[in-house]
Amino acid sequence: MPDDAAARATLARRLVRAPLGRLGARTTLRHFALITYALPPERLAPHVDTQRFAIETFPIGGQRLALLSAVPFLDTDFRFPRLLPRPRFRFGQTNHRLYVRERASGEPLVWFLGTTLGSPVVAVPRVLWRLPWHRARYRFECEHDPASGRYLRYRIEVASSWCAAEIELEDSGARAGLLEGFASLEEQVLVLTHPVAGAFQRLDGRLGGYTIWHPEMALTVARPRELFFALYERLGLLSRAEMAAPHSALLAPEVEFDIHLPPRAL
Repeated sequence: MPDDAAARATLARRLVRAPLGRLGARTTLRHFALITYALPPERLAPHVDTQRFAIETFPIGGQRLALLSAVPFLDTDFRFPRLLPRPRFRFGQTNHRLYVRERASGEPLVWFLGTTLGSPVVAVPRVLWRLPWHRARYRFECEHDPASGRYLRYRIEVASSWCAAEIELEDSGARAGLLEGFASLEEQVLVLTHPVAGAFQRLDGRLGGYTIWHPEMALTVARPRELFFALYERLGLLSRAEMAAPHSALLAPEVEFDIHLPPRAL
């Protein structure tokens, strides 16, 4: 990992907002959560193109462990500003990702296991770009109190044949500090919240990738009350007991996102 000065310089570059292309999308995310698990990298290896990407590991609990994150949120106004400013779409979404490094370039990025989307429009990226996105139904019970800077209630239910989920967190309201496994806050931000490039295996087996942009996030620390992701149990990544004890859970009430589309072939 880069030293603090290099990490700050890298973050500064990633915070520069590039213009959206003709197909670029923009959305405001609400009820954003970053729920991260530490686990042995060999559990994840069968689900990653390890010839091209190396799974990153971090010193956690006296071991070198990989990190896997579930990232649920509510898209409130997903739109294509240049191509089609209207209509705007509202739906729940959860990204399931882990942290890797491209072997040839040394560039860090996230590897997406897949995404659930709470809207029939999920058919569009599945057909057009063969994205590993899956239909779901969402129920949000989230109440954020701006005065105290914390959630009074945070619960999301996801019904999906690919990855059903139960998510209930208790927001402490405390700003996120340095988490186990990271040498500095700069490294932590670059790894967890600002990997701006992602890769995935398309539904047709080929590799794809895309990039995003978002500003720095003001995250608070949450405690798990109920956590379950059917995908992790089905793939043998985590047991129910392990899912109940994440490495970390962080919350942000709102963040703006740009998604640079179309995805590119890798």
